[in-house]
This record gives sequence, C-alpha cells and structure tokens, in this order.
Amino acid sequence: MTLTRTWTPPFPVDIRATVGQHRRGTGDPAMRYDPDGSVWRASHTPDGPGTLRLRAHAGEVDAQAWGSGGAWLIEQFPDLLGAADDPDALITDDPVVQRLQRQAHGMRLGRTDRVWEALVPAVLEQKVVGTEAWRAWRYLLRTHGEPAPGPDTGLRVPPRREDWAAIPSWDWHRSGAEPVRMRTITRAAAMDVERGADHLTSLRGIGPWTAAEVRRRALGDPDAVPVGDYHLPKVVGHTLIGEPVDDAGMLELLEPFAGQRGRVVRLCELYGSRPARRGPRMSVRDYRAF
Repeated sequence: MTLTRTWTPPFPVDIRATVGQHRRGTGDPAMRYDPDGSVWRASHTPDGPGTLRLRAHAGEVDAQAWGSGGAWLIEQFPDLLGAADDPDALITDDPVVQRLQRQAHGMRLGRTDRVWEALVPAVLEQKVVGTEAWRAWRYLLRTHGEPAPGPDTGLRVPPRREDWAAIPSWDWHRSGAEPVRMRTITRAAAMDVERGADHLTSLRGIGPWTAAEVRRRALGDPDAVPVGDYHLPKVVGHTLIGEPVDDAGMLELLEPFAGQRGRVVRLCELYGSRPARRGPRMSVRDYRAF
C-alpha cells in the first residue's frame, strides 16, 4: 500500500541541501536522487522497514511511503526537512557568515530521529577517508540489508540494530572495515542508543567526533561540531578567515556562534571555500580479502 501526504512548509525548503548530509556517497544503497528532483530514502523505523519519496512542487512537498514503517516516515518527514529547525537563531554581523546564510536559502537542519542509523556510518567513517567508509557501508547494506519496500528502486534498508551484531567477521573484512570499527558497532548494538543519544561517548570506541556526527544528523543539533575531522578545520578556517586552521583554531573561530556552531559548520561545508590540495592526502586503504 502506498501512503501519501502533501505538506506546505511555511518556509522555503531545498530538499537536497537539507537531506544531503544523510547520503553516504553517490552509491549509497539507502538513498538516491532522481532526475526529476525526487529524493528516495530507505530506513528501519520503530515500526519496521520503510521507503520514503519526497518531491517539491509549487511550494509544496509531496511524499509517498511504503512498508510497515511507511506511516512513521510520512508522519516524520517534515522534521527530516527541518520543520523543527530555526535558521533565524543564527544572528551575526560577520559578513562571511551573512553571505553564507543568503546562499543557503532553503537549507535547514533536519533530523531523522534514528540514532542507530546515523551511528553506524559515523563509526565506519572514523579516521578514514570517505571513500573507504562509503565502500564498507555499500557492501554491508547490499549484503545484509533487505530490499526497500515499494517500487523496485534497488534501495536497501539498513539492518536492524540487533542484526548488525550478527554480521559474520568475514563480511566485515570483505567490506574493508577493520576489526576496531567492527567491534565498536557490535558492542554498541547491545545498547538502546535511541534512548541514550546524550550519552554516546560513554560507549567504548565512540568519541566526541562520532557523537557530534550522530547528533547533527539524527537530532538536528545546531551546535554539534565534529572535532577531530581531517578536513573540516581547513574548510571552516579557509571559509571564515582565508586560511586553514586546526581543531583548536576552528573552535576559536566558532566561539562567537555558540549554540549555532554546527549550523555555521554546515554552511561552510555546503557553500564555503576549500584550500587548494597540496602535499600528502589520507590514503584509501583496502582490507578486503576475496
């Protein structure tokens, strides 16, 4: 059965800019973009697997959903598009940030309300390049995720929390995720992280960077700053003052925006400038054995 809903947001919404942070690379099996502007997303909701399709048209957002989790997705999707967000809370006289705000017309900080589905890919991305982490995410979802309900889109629903712990070690190895990340995910699978999002760093292997990545995606936290990111301080520094900085320098630059630091980070990511790439880069490692 297809569930439908049309929502007229009281503000402009750029769907791709808002939900894009949930996409793990261009080949993400749980999310895709269509040429007509539609965005598809598969998720394991509290009610079971579901598929959501969103498309903006004439100031409205049309939604369709399928699966046992479809009703949950239909009810939740305005929050996914930032209905609970308040971009006007960022008040600044900084001309660079003001310019970024103007460019971000329609970009909001949405929330998925699914902590586990934000936690797993964040752990896979710990201290590695995105290409390596996204490769692992693709392999694990294609091998252990189930086909998304509804039309045959090729999407896969991420496994349930308890199913991640049952993934055999050889599939983790084939995915390219080394044992430390596998152990972090399997240990976390024993915890009800949906109820303990504020205490993620109490779990072994989950530090401030991972917790911030989860908070900004699952909870739409406008102040979450992923300290320890390889590229982020350079992007923030180059955007705000024209030169890269380290973590300490980034936090100093963001201090005037306390309460909205994560929003400034997102603005820099989407609309900021990046320094020219020089010197060594993080390498893509390959632990797979076929």
